[in-house]
Amino acid sequence: MFKIIQRSVAPASLGLLAFKVYAAPKKDLPNKNSVKVDELSLYSVPEDQSNYVDEPRTALEENISELRHSCEPYLNWCQEQYDYVKPKAQDFVQWGSDTYDYLQNAPPGFFPRLGVIGVSGIVGLLLARGSKIKKLIYPPGFMGIAASIYYPQQAVSLAQASGEVLYDWSLQGYIAAENFWKNFQKPGNVKTPPGNK
Repeated sequence: MFKIIQRSVAPASLGLLAFKVYAAPKKDLPNKNSVKVDELSLYSVPEDQSNYVDEPRTALEENISELRHSCEPYLNWCQEQYDYVKPKAQDFVQWGSDTYDYLQNAPPGFFPRLGVIGVSGIVGLLLARGSKIKKLIYPPGFMGIAASIYYPQQAVSLAQASGEVLYDWSLQGYIAAENFWKNFQKPGNVKTPPGNK
């Protein structure tokens, strides 16, 4: 056992010893046999006589290059559309996830209210038989009335926002009609009948 320990510990302990070795050239001897690096056969540098020759392109390479250049605008368009749609799709997915989480942990009384709002929309659809305009107005109107009963604060804020939007639309329509009327009233735009000259 002692021999095993001695044979394993002795080489390991020698590795822990640190000693320095200094080498210095002798100053007495002249340096007659010194050889330059370029003269050594190991370090011989070949002469620079190589020239790069570009290989001619094959017909396949030419066709692939033409195809790539012709598809580049379409690929750029697809990349632009992807960059445009990606944030909207991520927002939609996030909205769906938030809605799912909200429905999983809905406040008490949410589902009965949602049922009443849905039934009022169905009643509006039943009352709107026969007219396409009524079908567009009655169901959302009835659902809006039912929702405003349960959520009055949100209904007021929605009415204010939609009122501002409707006011902006009506103002833009008024400005467009006024510009059209002014352009129509210019002397060059009004044509006189041929018999009145």
